[in-house]
Amino acid sequence: MPQGFDGVVAQWRQKVRLLKVEIYTLYLAYRDLRTPWYARLFAGLVVGYAFSPLDLIPDFIPILGLLDDLVLVPLGILLARRLIPPAVLADCRLRAEALATEPRPINWLAAGVIMAIWLAVIGLLLFLIIL
Repeated sequence: MPQGFDGVVAQWRQKVRLLKVEIYTLYLAYRDLRTPWYARLFAGLVVGYAFSPLDLIPDFIPILGLLDDLVLVPLGILLARRLIPPAVLADCRLRAEALATEPRPINWLAAGVIMAIWLAVIGLLLFLIIL
């Protein structure tokens, strides 16, 4: 393998690690009482989606399946970080560094919500086809 490829892989691994730390930071900020309610709500949605075993757009759909992971989650993180007070964010980021080495939790509630959305869409399509 060329030396350049190893460098690219190392950069991607570092970015994935930073993304994982940011998700754990939002999780901790969501649970912190110093975080305003609206920021807690949005951070909870982002974290729930990131930890969900199901995606809104399944990964097997070409291009679009990966777009939610590559676009929606990072955009959600950016917006949530703007809503959380800087002191809370800094404190949570320090604690998140230790959590980032642990296995990723699975959010079954978010998976259930995503499954309900898909079932509703399928039900609506079937209803429209039968009519």
